[in-house]
Amino acid sequence: MSAEAAQGLRDFVSRNGAPVVDEEHFRLLTGFNDIFVSIAATLILAALAWLGGMQSNTLGAVLVASASWGFAEYFTRRRRMALPSILLLQTFVLGVFVAAVSLLDVSDVFEWEGEELWFAASAALAAAAAYAHWVRFKVPITVAAGTVAATGTVLFLLLAVVPDLRNWGLPLAFVGGLVVFAQALRWDARDRERTTRRSDVAFWLHLSAAPLIVHPIFSALGLLESGGASLTHAGFAVGIYLVLAVVALVVDRRALLISALIYVLYAMSTLFEGAGAVSESFALTALVLGSALLLLSAAWHRVRALLVRRLPLSLQARLPVI
Repeated sequence: MSAEAAQGLRDFVSRNGAPVVDEEHFRLLTGFNDIFVSIAATLILAALAWLGGMQSNTLGAVLVASASWGFAEYFTRRRRMALPSILLLQTFVLGVFVAAVSLLDVSDVFEWEGEELWFAASAALAAAAAYAHWVRFKVPITVAAGTVAATGTVLFLLLAVVPDLRNWGLPLAFVGGLVVFAQALRWDARDRERTTRRSDVAFWLHLSAAPLIVHPIFSALGLLESGGASLTHAGFAVGIYLVLAVVALVVDRRALLISALIYVLYAMSTLFEGAGAVSESFALTALVLGSALLLLSAAWHRVRALLVRRLPLSLQARLPVI
């Protein structure tokens, strides 16, 4: 398809629905064969991990990483299959990381102490593996995997230098999420019309950053504690979700809203229970929140345009077009 024909198609879609830039297109499936190949690859990789792990965890991880790269040579480089490419990238990077970490020969990741430098080296190796995979295959999710691994490297190095930071795990995760989010915005700024692979890269970066940002925020409000959250904290949680909605509209990405959904469901249920609707709290929450999200989806472009046009022109020039 020529560039003129492609632009004509985009203009047609924009006139007959939401603008292309607001649709967050990304390739997950090229056909049902993607699912078929992914299932088969998963079975083989699981078998290799099991059989290799009978000898050593390192061997199992190395077999998984090696097979993942080998499969990618055909299904990613030659066939350009979307879902298998995503799966194989993840298993390759994870295999490299696990292979390096498993050399420590420890049983419980949550009890590893005094080995932060080793974890930093393992994360750095995973980041290097992701970079090599990107150079070879150019799978959009690879940048997100490499960025998360590089961020983990820095965090582990900080823990090695300042061991007391172990008590600040959630704030560190939040800072790491902001770093990944900044990278996502940088990639978005390079493709404001979302017509190239850069937009797909930014999508996966946003998807990776969202839980790192959202989880520490709502954890700090006590939403994950066994005793439940107070009405005040639940109200704050709903307010924070509204702030996240504004951010999601401005940057034109829905990942933040989806990542925070389970937390705000719990918070709104608490509010309804406090108002006396104990038995119907979850149903009322689902009804209200679902209706709000559907309305937001229908009016996404108009609401976003109202918000973005009130921002400084210098900032508008870096955001996706409206």
